[in-house]
Amino acid sequence: MTQQQKTRIIRIALFIGTITSLFFVPWILVKAWILPLPDTVQAQLNQGVGHGLDGMIVYVDEGGKPPAFYAAGWHNRKEKIPANPKALFKIASISKLYVAVAITKLVHDKRLSLDDTLAEYFPELVGRIENADKITLKLMVQHRSGIPNFTDNNEFWQNPPKDSDGALAYALDLPANFEPDKGYGYSNTNYLLLSRIIEKVVGYSRQQYFKEEILTPLGLNNTFNSVSEVDTNDVMSGYYVGIESDFKSADQGMVATAEDVGIFLRALNDGSLLNEEEQAIYSSIYVYEHTGLVPGYQSIAKYHKDLNTIVIQFNNTTDFNGYEWNLAEIIYGRIVKIVKKQKTLSSNG
Repeated sequence: MTQQQKTRIIRIALFIGTITSLFFVPWILVKAWILPLPDTVQAQLNQGVGHGLDGMIVYVDEGGKPPAFYAAGWHNRKEKIPANPKALFKIASISKLYVAVAITKLVHDKRLSLDDTLAEYFPELVGRIENADKITLKLMVQHRSGIPNFTDNNEFWQNPPKDSDGALAYALDLPANFEPDKGYGYSNTNYLLLSRIIEKVVGYSRQQYFKEEILTPLGLNNTFNSVSEVDTNDVMSGYYVGIESDFKSADQGMVATAEDVGIFLRALNDGSLLNEEEQAIYSSIYVYEHTGLVPGYQSIAKYHKDLNTIVIQFNNTTDFNGYEWNLAEIIYGRIVKIVKKQKTLSSNG
């Protein structure tokens, strides 16, 4: 089944999903919220699968302790393959952290300036992206550019693009959402353009630059630009509520293991990835945690400073209404509570 066919099936399922989920899902969320807190992370994952998530992966890195790996549910539902805590997963917008690091390094090396404008790199976009001559790289990194988000365009879902040019087309020739630096609007278009700027400056692929500046220095051998670069059997299947198809083969951006994401996030937060000057630049432009969402895949990556702990959570079930996302966030919050409780008991013991 092609991605376009899958998208059309999703649209047919939306109406049915809306009606049924309005009645059933809120009670699942209430139940997930009020149930007694399990004693272990594994028990919480098992509970999450019991609430309707097909599969879950969690990676916990408490500073000073060996990392812990957890999984529950299915890696592949059809073939009845159990979830694997070291499986590859589509990390979606978590990849924006890697882009922000790349921009930081290029700015530090004086190969870019945060005050450079979009028009300086792509003069052909003047007149096609409003305010292209006023939108700076810094505003794009911070989602303060006003550039429309191509995934907010209904046509993007009705006629899925075959490449990044097709995706960008869905953000062109539209009015700005707001004047540059006069508001905030999360836009995937910002990061598509930033990725192109990185490639224009370095002269080769964004992923190769990531490899040189981020992946190789950190020893991250399980982070890739696309599912096309890996054995898809190693990628966790992704599911959309009401649709039987597996979304694993759809090319939706970077894939990585939870461990690789966790190591990257630890290094970003503890200062071992960036030098002091780079850290100051990064802190002035972007955040230190992220979530990700594409059809079939949801991810949460956060560093909890009070616990000195990284918690990465992947789950492979999404829906139109966002109830699965809300469920994932509830489970994530409970996992953090369990880790904190165990940490307290350990210190008191």
